[in-house]
Amino acid sequence: MFGQWRVGQWHFAQGLGRRRPSALARQAFGVRGFAVFASKATVAALSLLALSACAVGPDFAAPPAPQVSGYTPEGQLAATTSVDIASGAAQKFDIGRDIPGEWWKVFHSKELDGLIAEALQANPSLQAAQAALWQAKENLYAQEGKLMPQLDANGSATREQFSPAEFGGTGPPFIFNLFQTTVNVSFSPDVFGGQRRMIETQSALADYQRFQLEATYLTLTANVVTAAVQEASLRGQIDATLDIIKSETDELTVVRNQFDAGAAAKTDVLTQQSEVATSQATLPPLQKQLEQQRHVLLALIGRFPNDARNDHLTLASLRLPTNLPVSLPSQLVEQRPDVRSAQAQLHQASAQIGVAIANRLPQFTLTGDYGSAAVTTAALFTPSALIWSAAASGTQPIFHGFTLLHQQRAAEAAYDQAGAQYRGTVLTAFQNVADALRALQLDAATLRAQRAALRAASETLDLSRGQYRLGAITYLTLLNAQRSYQQALLAVVQAQAARYADTAALFQALGGGWWNRADVAPNPYTPDPDPAAVAAPNTVPGTPAAKEAGQ
Repeated sequence: MFGQWRVGQWHFAQGLGRRRPSALARQAFGVRGFAVFASKATVAALSLLALSACAVGPDFAAPPAPQVSGYTPEGQLAATTSVDIASGAAQKFDIGRDIPGEWWKVFHSKELDGLIAEALQANPSLQAAQAALWQAKENLYAQEGKLMPQLDANGSATREQFSPAEFGGTGPPFIFNLFQTTVNVSFSPDVFGGQRRMIETQSALADYQRFQLEATYLTLTANVVTAAVQEASLRGQIDATLDIIKSETDELTVVRNQFDAGAAAKTDVLTQQSEVATSQATLPPLQKQLEQQRHVLLALIGRFPNDARNDHLTLASLRLPTNLPVSLPSQLVEQRPDVRSAQAQLHQASAQIGVAIANRLPQFTLTGDYGSAAVTTAALFTPSALIWSAAASGTQPIFHGFTLLHQQRAAEAAYDQAGAQYRGTVLTAFQNVADALRALQLDAATLRAQRAALRAASETLDLSRGQYRLGAITYLTLLNAQRSYQQALLAVVQAQAARYADTAALFQALGGGWWNRADVAPNPYTPDPDPAAVAAPNTVPGTPAAKEAGQ
């Protein structure tokens, strides 16, 4: 709760505690040595009282990990199938293996690494999330300052005209100067822990922003990978379509020759011309999608649409990872940024209950003024000019129209709401992992089936072309073979891209390895006392759990 207390102590020491008083100040304050000593002792005692007092309201405990043994009903995950084609390697699932912070490097693509590096430097959403975290931390440090005494120095110089007639006297009015300097000290003992619960609330909000930043980081990197894979897929589909158009154009020449030789009907020529035109018509929509996807990717990396990249990612430049990490179910809730954000919101709601309860209890305030007042500046720091005051006050709410009671009940309802939202987030996290695992297994099966379909369609088309030239089959049979080949060729490209996209989805579903990041930006406003305080406790680099998971 008081993880940032030493930051406040550092500020206090820099501002007041390390300044040596001048000789004049030592002489002026010498007459009140006992008073200063007494006030320091009183403040110290009250500070100890406040720090040792019990904070009202529930003490937050993170919800336990769900008692789930796996992500699928059968438990053990079998490796995917393989096929003798690019991107057709089998993928095995390594249970309990740790996830690298730069998870996208498993694709071994320099072009992809460059895109993500540029996105991490220039994406506005990531920069906004980082600034929101710094803002939340500064608000936390500001809230912690309320546990300390508040000191204010005041000075005034007044020139007045006084008439004795105001008090029933006689005589002419006279003019005088009044100089006054005071130091005001106020302190509100946190007897019931209301301020500490407010600090706890701000700390939970800072944790929430911390994991919102990690969620933004993970979403950005996953979106860049997905967008790059989709762009590569569209380029592959365009290349396949161009090959199809070329093949159909060549076939049109054959049909025309058959017609000139009297071996084919005019309708065959017209039908083949229609097939070529139809294939050509599918090209502009693919090019449109490619341009739109290019714009999406440029926006993710912080570029304008006219600032085109020279490098073009292709599916052939990516390497499909064959060993995929799968975190233990007990670790998933610690690794997912959205789950940790929901947990921070639950913590914040818990602390707000304590704040609402403390608002219904007595509030105490201690104030004191110490200084001097004189009609000349020379007499301002003499013992006869000494002035001081001390006061203690307390307030006990009695009747506020049941406002405070209902505010407490509202805080309790908000806690129940946050708890339900947390459980929903956990369910979604497990669903995402299960979806990604199933998708990878079925993607491999789909690619295997599409590869077989493409091989059969290719052989059928070659055979049909030869038979058509010999007049052994009708043009309709050749046309069906052409269409089957076209569909199979495009389906293979799409199936290859799906394996890369769903591999990225698995890393995203598992949390993306943010706890292994080495590029966390330091707070430029106030140094973080403990930058690793929010890392996942079961996977902090260097811990036995992390070493064991990485084996």
